[in-house]
Amino acid sequence: MRRLLAALALVFFVLAMPLDAAAEEFISAYHSVIGVAKDGTLTVTETITANVEGNQIRRGIYRDFPLTFVDERDRRSKVDFKLLSVERDGDDEDYRTESINGGIRIYTGNADVLLPHGEHTFQITYETSRQIRFFDDHDELYWNVTGTEWAFPIEEATATVTLPDGVKAKALDVFTGGYGATEKDARAVEEGDEIFFATTRRLRPQEGLTVAIKLPKGSIERPTPSQENIWWLRDHAALVIAGAGLLFVTLYYGRAWIRVGRDPTRGVMVPRWDPPEGVSPALVNYIDNKGFSGGGWTALSAAALNLAVRGHVVLEDLKNAIIITATGKTGEKLPTGEAALMRAVEAADGKLTIDRENGKRIQAAGSGFRSAMEREHRGKYYRANKSYVVVGIVLSAATLAALLIFGGLSEDSIPFVIVPVFLAVFIAAFAVSVGKSFRRSSSLRRRILSIVVLAFMGFVLFTEFSSILAALVFSASDPADLPLFFAIGGIVLVNGLFYFLMGAPTPLGTRMMDGIDGLRQYLTLAEKDRLNMQSAPEMSPRHFETLLPYAVALGVEKPWSETFERWLLAASAGAAAAAYQPSWYHGDSFGPGSFTDTIGGLAGSMTDKITSSLPPPARSSSSGFSSGGGFSGGGGGGGGGGGW
Repeated sequence: MRRLLAALALVFFVLAMPLDAAAEEFISAYHSVIGVAKDGTLTVTETITANVEGNQIRRGIYRDFPLTFVDERDRRSKVDFKLLSVERDGDDEDYRTESINGGIRIYTGNADVLLPHGEHTFQITYETSRQIRFFDDHDELYWNVTGTEWAFPIEEATATVTLPDGVKAKALDVFTGGYGATEKDARAVEEGDEIFFATTRRLRPQEGLTVAIKLPKGSIERPTPSQENIWWLRDHAALVIAGAGLLFVTLYYGRAWIRVGRDPTRGVMVPRWDPPEGVSPALVNYIDNKGFSGGGWTALSAAALNLAVRGHVVLEDLKNAIIITATGKTGEKLPTGEAALMRAVEAADGKLTIDRENGKRIQAAGSGFRSAMEREHRGKYYRANKSYVVVGIVLSAATLAALLIFGGLSEDSIPFVIVPVFLAVFIAAFAVSVGKSFRRSSSLRRRILSIVVLAFMGFVLFTEFSSILAALVFSASDPADLPLFFAIGGIVLVNGLFYFLMGAPTPLGTRMMDGIDGLRQYLTLAEKDRLNMQSAPEMSPRHFETLLPYAVALGVEKPWSETFERWLLAASAGAAAAAYQPSWYHGDSFGPGSFTDTIGGLAGSMTDKITSSLPPPARSSSSGFSSGGGFSGGGGGGGGGGGW
């Protein structure tokens, strides 16, 4: 039985072989008629006779036509293209078109209609211009008749070219084979005003026929300079839009910065041993950072420490928590932020514990603290001028939208637009971050110059890298497009830089910053420099404690604590160090060499405990692993595809 089945299978295979051969899909004849007008317009009718077997050709064929052309100066230009008609077997045929990389694809047929097997003749007629090359001594028609990307073999390819009246060709040439081949398996015959080309062998898939006709100079009307200018603008619409957008956005930001973003002239900064009058440690942090940074928890820590030093609360530093306990002291008007913090302590029955169990209470206390500070001080010392930045972002978004709509970008070139945008965002954020980290004593000009230099260097390096990477991943970009990438990335970069530069202190804020910078310098001075200051108070526990909250607010508590510790060790041969224990702090006892770590690290410890105690942010309720929540096709990514 097995032998019989094997024999039957062999017979079926042998019988099927000629059927498969007969079922081959191929183009039996490909004839193109090209009429050349005096103005250079080509009217082309392509008649394609194909054997249809329902394999790759089921509903019709498609024809890809490039919409770019390399002119006599090796510049890539865009050509005009107008589809006139599509026919099949002598009758009008349904069709549709879609954009492809650098061209257009014409589909013949209807999605709901399958073609009968057998031979069908498709006819596509179109007009195209800007296809003539103008050299110094001659004009030239250099025409790829069939294209070199057909999936089927072509039995015979022919072309008939009709020249304008009275024009005779000076020379003819032909090329066959795959892209870049120089074979000449074709013949050319000139008969009257027509030139006939025909292949002399079968063309394999991805092989084609190309013809070249050398014409006397002036045979075709050369475009006027104004027409060439119009074409250049059309060819480079994306670059023009991006470049104009970059210039406009930059000019807008520059004018806005001159109007509202320039910092007032700073005064002469001199060291001072007292804070600006009426300014609390929390407000010093707020002014120095031009708003709250890091969630405002450093400012809150400075406020808590100032309340403790002034006797309103006692701080107890435990291993896993910090406890703020009210002392009941009254009769003193507290600064806004400290008053808000005291209300939170009193709402917790006079004892506010900073740990995980009280995370929501701590979060509410921080929110109340920041809101109270913002209500009283917003816009008084510093104006962010964010409305100007918003307008700049809207103008930039409009430029990018115009680029995508009117720039004539193909789908495959969009990644080359997206990559510089993302890289420019990254580089702008990096440059701004570095700029903010510079010493505040640096001049504004120096900070701006440093940011611009860093941004420019980073942008050049990353744009070159991204262009190489994008060319490898997304199938090569024309080097002439690089200015476009720079312009797009530059728009985003300008927004990032001016987001940092647009904010400016008010005149009152400038005066306060001068005083704050003087206080910071005093807190970080070396001992010998501090002693040389005239009228400076001598170091004492009271002087140290008064300025400690301000040192915390400015992030210089460690050098200030080290200065005090050296004084303690020197006073009475260390007796003062052994005796000193602040009444407002309960925690680790002090010893020689441990004071700086204990007191200097208190603010950092408080800030860390606050942030670690906060409840985690709410998560999305949809998850691929939640009970009943996952499904095929959910989550990120996705997509699919199919065939015609």
